[in-house]
Amino acid sequence: MLTVLLAALAAFANAAGSVLQRAGARKQRQGSDLDVGALKGLATTPVWVVGVLVMLSGLVLQAAALATGPIVLVQPIMVAELAFTLVLSGPVFHTRLRVRDWVAAVGMAAAVGLLLFALAPGGGDARGVPALEWLLGCAVTIACVAVLVVAGRRNSTTHHAAYLGAAAGLWFGFTAVLMAGVTAALTASGVAGMFEAWQTYAMLVAGPTGFFLLQTALRAGRLVAAQPGLVLANPLVALGWGLLVFGEHVRGGPWIAVELIAAAALAGCTVLLAGSPLLRDEDPAKQPA
Repeated sequence: MLTVLLAALAAFANAAGSVLQRAGARKQRQGSDLDVGALKGLATTPVWVVGVLVMLSGLVLQAAALATGPIVLVQPIMVAELAFTLVLSGPVFHTRLRVRDWVAAVGMAAAVGLLLFALAPGGGDARGVPALEWLLGCAVTIACVAVLVVAGRRNSTTHHAAYLGAAAGLWFGFTAVLMAGVTAALTASGVAGMFEAWQTYAMLVAGPTGFFLLQTALRAGRLVAAQPGLVLANPLVALGWGLLVFGEHVRGGPWIAVELIAAAALAGCTVLLAGSPLLRDEDPAKQPA
């Protein structure tokens, strides 16, 4: 129960941070690239700075959740970030969500709950993973992120932000994987073990990289265009790493049918949200009430 609560709080903090950062980014010139000058401009925008701090608090909460439960349980809960984002973006951007948006958001939350109930994830140990499996997993994940970034940079339509959002989501899922390795070392050997773990130093690189990808996605288009991929790609990475690398387990047998139904419902709600009229205009203020 503690793991679920911590993960839900982390999702809320991430959503609030994303909305605040997007509000700050709107004060800067829109574009697909985030150069040093643009970053300096964002750093002088109070609402953007607050958004960064709020998102960092979400990172701490997420680490606490990973220290108390398996990654297959924690990361799917982070999908709740999307529902929180939609609700919070209304008062910030002065928009009103349509019925279809509410249906998609509520449907996503219900689908995630059903998926977790059917999976009943548990077990696993990041400490016992062989170095070769870590290497292969890292290589595959980074390659997938690179493909999405290239696709996003070559696409100038609404999908531009969606591709970059998905890339950022995969990378944040990868960062959570590294975080799981760090928390495992910390739990096993204390602070000394944490500093001996290579994942700790990998996070020093992965963290800023994810931050850069996120800012690029936020500047590429509307928040609700980038957010679905940003949120939903995260648990996919967790499921892959948790089951294939960390040795975590989920329920099989008849439960597979329920898991597939929940996954299909989650995908359907994502498609419904992706077709929202809110995605057709870069400026929320121009949207009709």
